[in-house]
Amino acid sequence: MFYDVFSSLCEKRGVKPSRAAEECGINKSNVSNWKNNGYVPRGDALKKIADYFNVSIGYLLGNEQKEKASSLNEKKPEDITFSDFTYALLDESKELTEENKDKLLEMAKFFKQQQDKKKSKD
Repeated sequence: MFYDVFSSLCEKRGVKPSRAAEECGINKSNVSNWKNNGYVPRGDALKKIADYFNVSIGYLLGNEQKEKASSLNEKKPEDITFSDFTYALLDESKELTEENKDKLLEMAKFFKQQQDKKKSKD
């Protein structure tokens, strides 16, 4: 049951189960135990997986029917906050090259400098 939910969440996110486990800080060899032997992660590992997919532990264990509704994809554009953007950026930035990460950081510094200049003039 757990692995079916985990696998489905991986598919929705577009990641392989072993990669999702690694990104959660869990040894990817555990994935085969979840799949082949029906094992269920416990404690901290279960919480890391729930946080990674933004679902409850109950949902992972098949005790709840709904995922958390705070997914960026489910919100209307006008309902997306800067916090949502920041969270999404953190996740998406994992896939960026180092060069693009540097460019993104430079853009953020530029906007901050512009903001500070405006504050100092006021």
